[in-house]
Amino acid sequence: MKLLLDTHALIWWLAGDEALSPRAREAIAGEANGVTASAASAMEVAAKFRIGKLPSTALLAQDFEAIVTGQGFEELPISTHHARIAGEMNIPHRDPFDRFLIAQARVEDMVLVTNEALLDGFGVQRLW
Repeated sequence: MKLLLDTHALIWWLAGDEALSPRAREAIAGEANGVTASAASAMEVAAKFRIGKLPSTALLAQDFEAIVTGQGFEELPISTHHARIAGEMNIPHRDPFDRFLIAQARVEDMVLVTNEALLDGFGVQRLW
């Protein structure tokens, strides 16, 4: 299974936080699954760390790429195709980071690892 981590899932995985569901933790740890972190998450972590919303993510904000690849995860750049799909989506959800993740999960046929049940109605398969 190809997994795309929502930003909070990535942060909770790295921190060993119990907020990450056992099902999500098991899927991320599963050797048969490919785990991916989006460039949208890199931007979200850096931006929210900068404004003080995610003070515990200093290391991740400063060295996202090395930490992600150190976990054995793949990086997923935002392509112009992803951006176009995110912009075209006629959905009420305005969070640009979630829009990119939804578009990427749809285009790349990935399962989105997120606790946000609100995303269920946007054409993505969600694991939590």
